[in-house]
Amino acid sequence: MPTDEYVDALRRELELRVPAGEPTAVETIYLGGGTPSRLGASGVARVVELIATRFPPGAEAEITLEANPDDVSPAAVAAWRAAGINRVSLGVQSFDDGALRWMHRTHDAARAEAAAAVLRDGGIENWSLDLIFSLPDGLGRAWEADVERAIALDPPHVSLYGLTVEPHTPIARWRDRGTSVEAGEDDYEREYLLADAALATAGYEHYEVSNFGQRGRWSRHNRGYWSGASYVGFGPAAHGFDGHTRRWNEREYAAWMRLLRDDRDPVGGCETLTPENRVSEQVYLGLRTTDGLALRDDELALVRPWVEAGWGAVNAETLRLTPAGWLRLDSLAASLTMHRSR
Repeated sequence: MPTDEYVDALRRELELRVPAGEPTAVETIYLGGGTPSRLGASGVARVVELIATRFPPGAEAEITLEANPDDVSPAAVAAWRAAGINRVSLGVQSFDDGALRWMHRTHDAARAEAAAAVLRDGGIENWSLDLIFSLPDGLGRAWEADVERAIALDPPHVSLYGLTVEPHTPIARWRDRGTSVEAGEDDYEREYLLADAALATAGYEHYEVSNFGQRGRWSRHNRGYWSGASYVGFGPAAHGFDGHTRRWNEREYAAWMRLLRDDRDPVGGCETLTPENRVSEQVYLGLRTTDGLALRDDELALVRPWVEAGWGAVNAETLRLTPAGWLRLDSLAASLTMHRSR
């Protein structure tokens, strides 16, 4: 993806969707969803500068960049910091070289560890490390060792994601041919709970289904999203929400570019939330964080079996799920949503 072409298209989208005028200050900016570190240090700086023309970050704003370990160098980190980047999400995924090759990652474990050191030495105090669990047993990846190596790097924040098979990827093609690409449900739960226990012992707060942070290092951007705050997105597949309507851009880069060349909004779809949608989102978002969900009087009996099973706890009429409960989030949220929608 040529950097100039991308930045010019992004500028056109901003001009089409956000008329020039009084800029709207923002508390967070998140550059992600496709590893923007591939734009190069100067490209990242240009994107931040462009966004700030319409959405200037406040003095205490959190500005995050998703980065591949391959793209982290002392020069890049210095340029990112000069551009205003103060948080980096590092896509490590695993410290097992065989697993990384299977996932078609271009870095190895040594490169990931070196990138973490470069971030620290370069003055990025707030950074996150991503790991993927629930890989196929046949890979022989030792999940416990991955978690231990992550903790040894002392990242301020850790995100864990179960393997998701995206369409039109090599892993999806293997699955479609009948090759096993995902671990079973028992292994999924075992690895998730193992990581939860290890990270808790190391002092991390498990504040959301997939996220752990040292005190004061929770992701402000994601916390805003989970609280139902409005946000705006630009670029291929970017999503936005104004409090009433959710929209998303064309997913494919070529389609996004084609619409912008024709001076057309690259929207791929939108939906206005119904009252039922709002109930569902309120329940789901509340249950997925340690903030929990405020219960109504007639719901206390409904959730009692979940509490007795060890899946949640009720305090001051607020239900907060345990890690074991988060593994059953969809089912629990559906039950409460159905009850509230009657």
